[in-house]
Amino acid sequence: MVENSRYYSGLSFRSNPDQLDLLRDGVRRYLQLPADQTVLILHAKVAQKSYGSEKRFFCPPPCVYLTGPGWKLKDLGEAGFRVCGYMGLDSMGSSHMETQKLNFEEQPDSKEFSCAKALYISDTEKRKHFRLVLKLFFSNGQEIGTFHSKLIKVISKPSQKKQSLKNTDLCISSGSKVSLFNRLRSQTVSTRYLSVEGGTFIASARQWAAFTLHLAEEHCTRGEFPLREGYIRYGSVVQLICTATGITLPPLIIRKVTKQYAMLDVDEPISQLHKCAFQFQGSEGMYLCLSTEKVIQFQASPCPKEANRELLNDGSCWTIIGTETVEYTFSDSLACIQDPVSPVPLITMLELTGGGDVAMLEVQGENFHANLKVWFGDVEAETMYRTPKSLVCVVPDVSAFGSDWRWLRYPITVPLSLIRNDGLIYSSSFTFTYTPEQSFLPALQILPKLTQDSDTLLNSIHQEFTRTNFHLFMQS
Repeated sequence: MVENSRYYSGLSFRSNPDQLDLLRDGVRRYLQLPADQTVLILHAKVAQKSYGSEKRFFCPPPCVYLTGPGWKLKDLGEAGFRVCGYMGLDSMGSSHMETQKLNFEEQPDSKEFSCAKALYISDTEKRKHFRLVLKLFFSNGQEIGTFHSKLIKVISKPSQKKQSLKNTDLCISSGSKVSLFNRLRSQTVSTRYLSVEGGTFIASARQWAAFTLHLAEEHCTRGEFPLREGYIRYGSVVQLICTATGITLPPLIIRKVTKQYAMLDVDEPISQLHKCAFQFQGSEGMYLCLSTEKVIQFQASPCPKEANRELLNDGSCWTIIGTETVEYTFSDSLACIQDPVSPVPLITMLELTGGGDVAMLEVQGENFHANLKVWFGDVEAETMYRTPKSLVCVVPDVSAFGSDWRWLRYPITVPLSLIRNDGLIYSSSFTFTYTPEQSFLPALQILPKLTQDSDTLLNSIHQEFTRTNFHLFMQS
């Protein structure tokens, strides 16, 4: 829980109107050219427990990406502003937490990347879920912040039983994100992950990609993929879409793998860490396969004695696991921030209430505290802190966005963001739209020809403009 009384040092922009105007000018510049800094954590949904002296490292390993132009403003090439970090498991009240140091390297797409390859959970841990904790610093010792993963479920080993949809914890649903990896002869050092590089599917030993796994219609062509809801079963036609690039593979039929055989007649639900194979739809036994770093097609051999089986090679057998992504975005471009950026607030939902002269917006999410204000574009809203999961603010009058409000004939959409007292900006994917009443649009079209009594009519139009006819949209 975030303490309400936490005090942030540094400049407070709300001590007088001049500083508020200064902040508003800065927010306006930020909206024109956002200098965001994003911390992206990718990790698996489940982790297999290690027993005794063995160490079952998390696979795929948790990854961290630093993206956004704000990191470049820090000039990460300079010695003092290089980012370093540590990742470990949350300590559940204990002060002890084993961590792994992260060294970031720049990618061709200008992202900074690192992964924690040596994390595991031992059998001394009795809990069923845990979170990863990421602590980031600049190399000059300044703390950037602490960031958490989503909950990870602990399992003893992959389930070999036929999965039931009554226990959906381990099932994989259509539209969820997965990772696929291949381990030749069960050797950890030979693990390769399905990934995308330069617009091409590859088998990477260093980085893994998250793919959205969709159920597709049985009779779909390469160019069209009518998607379906539900849990993924063996024998289903699926579509794999790279979440980072949008690149997709042709329609595939997912098959269960048993002792290196693809089982053609199994239709049970898929479970976490199952071994599976992907047959190209419409082909005669052609499967998705890796060959060193290349992704190729492999021709399976029919089994003479059992028509419901096809013999695969090692490179055609993939392990499937669900993945999660958590994203933290902030910008310190308005001020020299001395305090950690965490806890980073996350907006999850908006709820509009009231109308007339006072419309209220409830902002729901996580990690809220009393030092946050809601901003509509470059306009600060009167904000009241309720709980760590709820803020309430007064929707600013549309006239706050400029003197031309009287002549507007179209909706105005502004981004929503949270700004801390010291000027730290937390952007969001939410926007707020002011929409004029349709019945007043004809009157708005003849406003330039109004008589001397126009102010009275304009004020009545404005009252209608600012009633309950607001609309909320979430950007895609």
